[in-house]
Amino acid sequence: MEEKKSNSEVQRKLKARHLTMIAIGGCIGTGLFMASGEAIQQAGPGGALLAYGAIGIMVYFLMTSLGEMATFMPVSGSFSTYASKFVDPSLGYALGWNYWFNWVITVAVDVSIAALVISYWEIMNFIPPWAWSMLFFFIIVGLNTLSVQAYGESEYWFAFIKVITVVVFLMVGLLTIFGIMGGEYIGFANFTIGDTPILGDAFSGKFLSVLGVFLIAGFSFQGTELIGITAGESENPEKNIPKAIKQVFWRILIFYILSIFIIGLIIPYTSPALLGADITEISKSPFTLVFERAHWAFAAALMNAIILTSILSAGNSGMYASTRMLYAMGKDKMAHSSFAKTNKNGVPMLALLATALVVFIIFIIQSVTPQAVDFILAASGLTGFIAWLGIAISHYRFRKAYVAQGYDTKKLIYKAKWFPFGPIFAFVLCLLVIIGQDSKMIFEGIFDWKGLLITYMGIPFFLFFYFYHKIKYKTKLVPLKKVDLTK
Repeated sequence: MEEKKSNSEVQRKLKARHLTMIAIGGCIGTGLFMASGEAIQQAGPGGALLAYGAIGIMVYFLMTSLGEMATFMPVSGSFSTYASKFVDPSLGYALGWNYWFNWVITVAVDVSIAALVISYWEIMNFIPPWAWSMLFFFIIVGLNTLSVQAYGESEYWFAFIKVITVVVFLMVGLLTIFGIMGGEYIGFANFTIGDTPILGDAFSGKFLSVLGVFLIAGFSFQGTELIGITAGESENPEKNIPKAIKQVFWRILIFYILSIFIIGLIIPYTSPALLGADITEISKSPFTLVFERAHWAFAAALMNAIILTSILSAGNSGMYASTRMLYAMGKDKMAHSSFAKTNKNGVPMLALLATALVVFIIFIIQSVTPQAVDFILAASGLTGFIAWLGIAISHYRFRKAYVAQGYDTKKLIYKAKWFPFGPIFAFVLCLLVIIGQDSKMIFEGIFDWKGLLITYMGIPFFLFFYFYHKIKYKTKLVPLKKVDLTK
């Protein structure tokens, strides 16, 4: 019996500090270091603050919803398992496969981008970019073949570097604002009420710019749900998950809000330097610009190193999340049962190898056929938001079933606040962001078939899995009194 358990169970070795840093590392990365500049340029610093603040509140409710379910039923499959148990097996099936596919694509893209980022240093161009990509790929796979404790430790230090970077940035920004470190400080002139509205272009007839920034903010915060994936391998989920949720939310919100506020006070939101920055243009990172204004000559090289670390961290987390999701689906009979087998270290090796193989295939496809990249990314573009919708629906149904079956909510180890407002608010806002992705078509009547397909391709992809399972197994919405609340 013990042998069977060792071959089918992951190990609970993630400490509280691991959970905290995994969640922080999941959403502090290129979204803050690079995309924040685009957000400020599009909607002004005020509009960006509004968007990031609203999305941050939504994420808080989602994390508390996930926390309530994860402390009650800590499993590696997280919201896929919860959706199957509390809502409809077909919903859980579609959420699981979509989430797996999303992270598979993310890892493939990350190893490609890492090669471009490292080419910033000319000395590193002694081997071709594809060779760097393969090196990063094998490092990520190698880290995931070790015990979950090794994964947690590597993510802890990856995230620690990012946290230190943000803290140093906030200190340098404040010193610049107060004239201690030199540089130029434009102050609240960037938030003026005259010709430039106090929210930049946010409320000057350009509501669409703020709606677009909601999307950027949403992608920036994605990764916080990793705390649910790690619940099944937490040492003490009942204690560690609530602790991690409280710490992570406030740290992330403060980091994002303060960073955007400081950027808005130092860099004019109309600055061309903020426009169209992508991950290969380190010089356009608002962090780089602020460091340069403080006369840090090595700012670009420093941020390049930090962003490279962020990409490796994202790839590492992506491989872990997709592997654990495939493992959980194997246990729940949504994938072949062989994926549920683990080695002596509690690592689902077959799930890892299968995931790594698909990552490799996608990397080859996007390398050989660059025009396929847009469609590959589009297939997973909405997966994070769809997963968040699944969390909100699952929590709503879980709490309703818990009460319907006569249980006292006071006995919940961790109780999400403001129910049912929290999951309903998160569901509505998330749905609005999804629908509003192609805002030009919706509000301006500008129609583009290719753009529409790329923008919303994630939805039919999700629906394919949902209806495939629904038609094959003829599943129905689970009645509240028949919801399986056994742990």
